[in-house]
Amino acid sequence: MPLRRTARLIDVCPSVHQAPSQPNRLTGRYTTINKAKLVLGVCVALVVVLLGGWLWGASGKGDLVRALEASELRNSLLEARSSILTARLDLDDLNFGEASRHLEDARAQLRRAGERLTSLGRQDDVKQLERAFAGIDEAQRLAGQLDRSANVRAAGAAQIIDEVLGTRR
Repeated sequence: MPLRRTARLIDVCPSVHQAPSQPNRLTGRYTTINKAKLVLGVCVALVVVLLGGWLWGASGKGDLVRALEASELRNSLLEARSSILTARLDLDDLNFGEASRHLEDARAQLRRAGERLTSLGRQDDVKQLERAFAGIDEAQRLAGQLDRSANVRAAGAAQIIDEVLGTRR
């Protein structure tokens, strides 16, 4: 009879004699160690997925930042060029006050473009913009004297901006 009691104990308490990764046959639940392994596995998987997503999202960011900086630089140069061309139209209409105001706007835009060029390390283009600044200063001085030759100086500044933009006409 003692042998039967042992057999019954094995059937009644199977958790004593089974592998730790299997659920208890009576309750269908995992043991505490198995729960900890499961939670740890889920946490590791979650960290791996989050890290992968972050790396995937950050992979093209550098290219986008460079494209954005180039776009902002081009926008500043085009706005400066537009202000200079508007000033030239004002000079043709003998509206020297408005021409001077547009040349001042062009100077502000060129200042921003010069800062961007400096941050990008394009020193040759910065030197060309200095020539454009000189042309704008001269055109503004001549416009203040009501001299129509200010149009020629403004055209020279616009041409320098075209060279920096890479659109030679």
